[in-house]
Amino acid sequence: MANCIKKIIFLCTGNTCRSPMAEVLAKDEAKKNSLELDISSRGIAVFFPSNASPHAIEAMKEYGLDLTNHISKAILEDDIKNADIILTMTNNHKRDLINRFSNYTDKIFTLKEFVGESGDVEDPFGASLKVYKDCANSIEDLIKKLMQKLSKMC
Repeated sequence: MANCIKKIIFLCTGNTCRSPMAEVLAKDEAKKNSLELDISSRGIAVFFPSNASPHAIEAMKEYGLDLTNHISKAILEDDIKNADIILTMTNNHKRDLINRFSNYTDKIFTLKEFVGESGDVEDPFGASLKVYKDCANSIEDLIKKLMQKLSKMC
């Protein structure tokens, strides 16, 4: 892992809920903190391009953020190779990614792990808008901790 992290990829299952919310929240928080970061998101199981979940789009509107043009993308080895860090939403995502791309274990962490917490960011897929909003609030808290950590690293 690079000492100064500039290129971040957030990863979830389908790249339609958690990782796109993390991406736009992180871009917004980086801007607020004057951090120049290259932030994107991917999914570990994306079989065809999809829009963000309607509830994810709605949850992000409360932050003044727009996910309407998001199209899901699968994680590729080049993505991992070119990133400074990949932050997964769950330990299972981390394990799956390490199994597929064992040369890059030093740059793969769960988002919670990287900010000193344990557990997973639970998947809101198929749940109510309230569950999505709760998930977004949880991700926002983690993103704020992430930006504090990154600002001290560079």
